[in-house]
Amino acid sequence: MLRTLSGTALITVLLATSAIAQNAKAIVATASKTIGADGLNSITYSGSATTGNFGQSQAIAGPLAVTTITNYPRAIDLAQPASRASGATMPPATPGGPPPQPGTFNQNITPANAAWTQQLEIWVTPWAFLRGATANNATVRSERADGKTYKVVSWMPPQKAPSGQPYRVNGYINDQNLIERVETWVEHPVLGDLHVDTFYSNYQDFGGVKVPTKIIQKRADLTTFEATIASAKPNPSNLTELLTPPPPAAGAPSGAPAGPPPSQPAQSEKLADGVYRITGNYSAVAVEFSDHIVVLEGGQSEARGLAVIAETRRVIPNKPIRYLVNTHAHFDHASGLAPFAAEGITIITHENNKAYLEKALSGPRTLVGDTLAQSNRKPKIESAGDKRILQDGTRSIELHHVENLAHSNGMLVAYLPKEKILFTADFNVPAPGQPVSPAIGTLVQNIDRLKLDFDKHVLVHPPNPDRVMTKADLLELAKGTK
Repeated sequence: MLRTLSGTALITVLLATSAIAQNAKAIVATASKTIGADGLNSITYSGSATTGNFGQSQAIAGPLAVTTITNYPRAIDLAQPASRASGATMPPATPGGPPPQPGTFNQNITPANAAWTQQLEIWVTPWAFLRGATANNATVRSERADGKTYKVVSWMPPQKAPSGQPYRVNGYINDQNLIERVETWVEHPVLGDLHVDTFYSNYQDFGGVKVPTKIIQKRADLTTFEATIASAKPNPSNLTELLTPPPPAAGAPSGAPAGPPPSQPAQSEKLADGVYRITGNYSAVAVEFSDHIVVLEGGQSEARGLAVIAETRRVIPNKPIRYLVNTHAHFDHASGLAPFAAEGITIITHENNKAYLEKALSGPRTLVGDTLAQSNRKPKIESAGDKRILQDGTRSIELHHVENLAHSNGMLVAYLPKEKILFTADFNVPAPGQPVSPAIGTLVQNIDRLKLDFDKHVLVHPPNPDRVMTKADLLELAKGTK
């Protein structure tokens, strides 16, 4: 009898699942017909746009500074799939800085860019979303949000996250059978399962295809992209031309987002007794105390963070790492925090960053598959205000907040008074022929205010050739800001 009931229950579940799939298929078919996606293999549209400096804002939780993109065209080949978007950019003015310089936005996605971090930009568009739903056994549910009822269609792409888990895409279809919103999640070294939410409104008909003339994309609830579409054309005859980027001009800047440089093998040099600079394109410093170690800066990636931990333990064996000092929360300086948090090492950051990093590193990490996800630890994060001192009977480290800095309102510098060493991030030596950043002048003003006397200046981003700078070097550089 039990076996019969189990079989009956299984049949009921299968029938219900089949009904849901059939219902989703019908809903997708109706939406495709409504927006003219049937027979649509490619599309191009144009207008104007803006991008937000996600992960690089003065206040890490926002608001984001906005770069404008004029003459913004985008072409999408739904069959490959592939996409190309471009435009002329103008970044925002920085208080006290030089006038912003124009640049070029250039986003190219081809089948070779198979990672979901790239491909999602195609699949969250209304037409590609419906094509993906048709091909990937979509399901549907009803959901009420903001006073409206939506048919929420969900499907999973064939790509898998680094953790091995599938990605998921949800499309919100309104009572007019138009897609108002598409959301997905992607792995992120700081934020874990990063929520990417794209909103569509003000649909207009262009050549029989309905196109949203307002597009807003948010990441972690911050607006990172916004476009106003003025024209569109389905199945353009010059698709190949539209998808082919021009050859880059020598030295021309690109508006395409660039990832951090690849991590370099960790090596070290002794700066003083018990103080070691761990070299690489993101330098760190390991400082030995009587019964523990403090590390300054975790690096730009999990791999770099792990390498810094390993090198620290090689040069200072048999003592635990108690603290990791995060200079500031910009993503290229916070992406190496996860392995430290995974080991229970306390992260110290400025108080303006603390709540953001606590939330970011404590969130779901089902897609990342990194050491923090595997550890199931809750990160331990402490803050520093205007000044915090780490000390014992052997030495001290002073952590100071850099005031009036346009780059970040949560920037710390570390000062070792006994050894006369100053450690800073993002106060960089410019390449030959490039202007000196106004941030250098701000740093010198803070050094004068704090009366910091140092001989060695260690930069997270070392100059070329790689070396430890001096106070005299910094003061000479600062002359270029006056």
